[in-house]
Amino acid sequence: MVAVPPPGSAPASGPAGRSDASGTARAGGDPVGARWPAGPVTGLGRRGHPTGPGEAGPGEAAPDPRTGATPPAGGSPGGRGGTGRSLWWFGGAAGAILLIGLIVVLVQSTSGGPLTGHLRRSGVDSRAPLARACPAPTGPAPTGPAPTGPTARGAPTGSEPAPAGPRTVDREAGISYAAFPAPWQPWRAVWRAGTLRVPYRVGQHFVTEPAYDGSSDYHASILSAAVPAADNDALVLDLECVGRQVAADVRASYYPQPNTADLLRDSRRTLGGLPAWVTVFRLHFDRPGLRAHDELAAVACVDVGRPTAAILYVSIPGTHRQYDWVVESALASVRPA
Repeated sequence: MVAVPPPGSAPASGPAGRSDASGTARAGGDPVGARWPAGPVTGLGRRGHPTGPGEAGPGEAAPDPRTGATPPAGGSPGGRGGTGRSLWWFGGAAGAILLIGLIVVLVQSTSGGPLTGHLRRSGVDSRAPLARACPAPTGPAPTGPAPTGPTARGAPTGSEPAPAGPRTVDREAGISYAAFPAPWQPWRAVWRAGTLRVPYRVGQHFVTEPAYDGSSDYHASILSAAVPAADNDALVLDLECVGRQVAADVRASYYPQPNTADLLRDSRRTLGGLPAWVTVFRLHFDRPGLRAHDELAAVACVDVGRPTAAILYVSIPGTHRQYDWVVESALASVRPA
């Protein structure tokens, strides 16, 4: 297709007799093609043909008829049209990223922690069962023997030297205690019954009545565990409340129901330089197939300076009263680990 001027239009005349090497001079002196340059269409098939003033080569922009200047490729004069749009896109993306970051920071600061993990719900108490049942005391310090251990949630101080002989060490609970000879043997299971779910996984035991109900064994035991008993920032542990809660949980979870109890001791005590609450009781019960009808039990709740309390649980069935002395011996042997 050939580009032609509009009907009735005439080229403006220039200086008379002007000629140029790129075209034939007309009567008015303008070279052919100076006013109506060939565009990309008319340049098709002219590959290799040199272009002169007023002509556009393949893929080139036509010069401005008024100034003779060729606009830069890719947009408006100066090339600022495409560049401006790119800057707007980059600026908008950066602004969106900044806005998202501000929203994340605001959400984290108002929720009290990171978005991942456990989310706090308004009105829901996420503390451990013992921490809910036994909040840190706010009144005056309890009366009783002055402990030399961590009354204010610190590392134990002034602990007594451990008695000679083999010991059971519970690093998780933070205590150690005497290990007794046969028939006692290492405990290899985990008891986690009851509403408090105290995980008794360290200690000693022996079977007093194997398969008393056809499948279950009855045990004498010396077991320890760690149980969450305070908030992370609590400065004081309510030993009395925690000790009594654990003793009640033991009675309800590990013995035939119903049962009755003779309370022998329920008081504050220092064990190896550590403050503790000790509950000792004898339970009475009756269950078909079980020869034992009573049991001596002790539960010690020990403050080891952590949000968790150390629990020592000792039980001697009535069929083996010759081992009742182990209760007091185990309690007296407790030391920080």
